[in-house]
Amino acid sequence: MTSNPTSNRIALAALLLGAACIAFAPILVRLSPLGPSATAFYRLLLSLPLLGLWLVWDMAAKKRLPCRQSDLKGLAIAGFCFAADLAVWHWSVKMTSIANATLFPNFAPIYVTLAGWILFKQGVRPRFLAGMALALSGAVLLMGENISLGGPHLAGDLLGQLTAVFYAGYIVAVGRLRARLSTAAIMTLSGLVTTPLLLAAALASGESLWIQPGQSWGPLILLALVSHVGGQSLIAYALAHLPASFGSVGLLLQPLIATLLAWGRLGEGLPPLAMGGGLVILAGIALARTASRA
Repeated sequence: MTSNPTSNRIALAALLLGAACIAFAPILVRLSPLGPSATAFYRLLLSLPLLGLWLVWDMAAKKRLPCRQSDLKGLAIAGFCFAADLAVWHWSVKMTSIANATLFPNFAPIYVTLAGWILFKQGVRPRFLAGMALALSGAVLLMGENISLGGPHLAGDLLGQLTAVFYAGYIVAVGRLRARLSTAAIMTLSGLVTTPLLLAAALASGESLWIQPGQSWGPLILLALVSHVGGQSLIAYALAHLPASFGSVGLLLQPLIATLLAWGRLGEGLPPLAMGGGLVILAGIALARTASRA
C-alpha cells in the first residue's frame, strides 16, 4: 500500500466520491420494475460490457495478463461476498425503510476492523476506534427518527445487518487484491463470479427477469453505471492506497447522502437532527483519517 501523500489524497477523494455514487442505489432499487435479486443481477450484467472494455484496454496498456492463478481464490471470494451482499441487501431495501436499509449495512467498519485484527494481526489505534464510533453514532443520529426497529421491519433489518458482514468481506478481499491487481481486473473478474450467482438467486426466488411493456430500464441502467461501474470502481481504486478499515469508515458518508435523496425523492422524513448527524459523521471520518495516517 503506497504512502505517497498525493496518491493518498486522490484515493480519499475517490473513496468519498464512490460513497456518493453508491448512495443512489437504495432509491434506484426502489424504482426498479423487477424484484430485488433480478435487480441485483442486472446491476452486474449491464456493467460487464463496459468493465470488460476497460479490462481489455488495461491489459493492452500494461501488456500482461490481468491476474495470476494464485489470485483466482481472492477474486472468487470477492465475487461471492459481493453477490451475497447485493442479494441480501436488495431484499432488505424492499422489506424495510430506506433509512434502516442504509444504516445497518454501514456497520461494516466494525467487521472490517475485527477481520484485520483477528485474521491479519493488524493493530488498531484508540483514536481510530474513537473516530469509527463517532461516525457510526452520527449515522444513527442522522436517521434516528426514521429508524423503526422490530415489527414488520424486523426481517429487513436483520438482512441489513447480514449485508454488513458480507460487504465487510468484500472490502477486505478487494483491499488485499489491490496490492497486486488493477481496479479494472478486480471489478471485471470478480463480476464474472458475482453475475451468475445473482442469476441463480433471482431464479431461485422465482422473480421475473423480463421488463414488461411500459416499464423503464432507466433505474437498472443507472444502477449499473452510477452505483457499480462508478461507485464500486472508485472504492476499489481507493483501497490500493488506504487501509480497508478506514475505507469502510469513509463509506459512512453514504447514509448522509442516501437519507437526503430519500427525503427529496421518496418523501421519507428528514430527522430534525439530520444535519447534526451529518456533521458528526464527517467529524468521525476526519478523526479516523488522522489515526490511519499516523
